[in-house]
Amino acid sequence: MFPNTTDRLITHFDRALRVISGQARASRANPAKAFADDSLSDEEKKHSAGLMRVNHVGEICAQALYDSQAVFSKSEDVKRQFARSSIEEEDHLAWTAERLKQLNSHTSVLNPLWYAGAYACGLIAGRCGDAISLGFVVETEKQVEAHLASHLKDLPVLDQKSRAIVEQMRVDEIAHGAAAGDLGAVDLPAPVKVVMQAMAKVMTTTAYRI
Repeated sequence: MFPNTTDRLITHFDRALRVISGQARASRANPAKAFADDSLSDEEKKHSAGLMRVNHVGEICAQALYDSQAVFSKSEDVKRQFARSSIEEEDHLAWTAERLKQLNSHTSVLNPLWYAGAYACGLIAGRCGDAISLGFVVETEKQVEAHLASHLKDLPVLDQKSRAIVEQMRVDEIAHGAAAGDLGAVDLPAPVKVVMQAMAKVMTTTAYRI
């Protein structure tokens, strides 16, 4: 049985503090561990760090979205799927944070803002009903998959650790979108998709730097 809305919000607040403070825990081994450290130039490290910081912010937002969308969901199956996806997204969060440390870089200083904004978006999507909320997941994951594919092209060739993380993330995001589709997602209107793309552009551009 799932807790009532108040209990769930309290739990989500606790999770938010853990996510924002960098206390994410991975349930799976980091795929980067299979690769030795490569000699990257300072410029390559800086570029890899910028891309991985963007990916880390994306996972901050994913935690907020899945938690908030579950608040108003009427379906136990949907809630369980959100919970399963959230666990894998937390893996991504931990992996990208670890990679940023290895690159002697930092997570975004705007993480509290990213989390709050994503949580608000998730609540709005959740209030629109499960079909639309799932459609929001499908479109989000479609855009994230394309974004990760572009990172695989843009990361330094020698940065196999970052590449391994991004590739596993890409595989997982595709699966999350497919699962949402199987549960009855509806296709979002084109204007909504455009707004989502614009918001993502602002996030990725900003997070790359700060």
